[in-house]
Amino acid sequence: MLKKPTRGKGLLENFLAKKRAQKASSLIPKELRSGRILDLGCGSYPYFLFSTDFKERFGIDPLLNKDLCKNCRINLKKEKIGEGKLPYKEDFFDVVTMLAVFEHIEKEKIGSLLKEIKRVLKNKGFLIITTPAPWADSLLHFMGKVGLISSEEINEHKHNHKKDKIEDMLERAGFNKQGIKSGSFEAYANMWFRAIK
Repeated sequence: MLKKPTRGKGLLENFLAKKRAQKASSLIPKELRSGRILDLGCGSYPYFLFSTDFKERFGIDPLLNKDLCKNCRINLKKEKIGEGKLPYKEDFFDVVTMLAVFEHIEKEKIGSLLKEIKRVLKNKGFLIITTPAPWADSLLHFMGKVGLISSEEINEHKHNHKKDKIEDMLERAGFNKQGIKSGSFEAYANMWFRAIK
């Protein structure tokens, strides 16, 4: 059994964390796994980082369990996301992931955060995003009310952008249009994006 990847309660939280991790893993080429990965918003329990195979793993989340930060081989930081510069040098990561995090970032901070992600990515590095599809918003709120997913997490969603809008944000942040791909998973309730620096 997984430890809780999110705050609040929800019968499906562990299952959904596994599905997001599987989708993210399927989008990352094998050759990048000998480098470094950063999971922004890795959760109180960084399931994806514990389950992925990378030479060096890093995670940032304001709700990280302090004990995990001391007792694991993952470089974890308990910090807010989207508040200024990322605490890493340029061209440091091969992959940056944001799994079910994008929708929690305030609209006015997304552009600068995406530029920061591009800054810390190596040339040809990948950004992987998963986020709920806009049509699924009312379904997610219902699932939160009946205890299937964490209502605390759902109630903190700041926006639910359409695919075209997110692709435009990535392009405005400097990601090459030809390197931006997207799709859906979990019966079209979630979207994924892969942008190459």
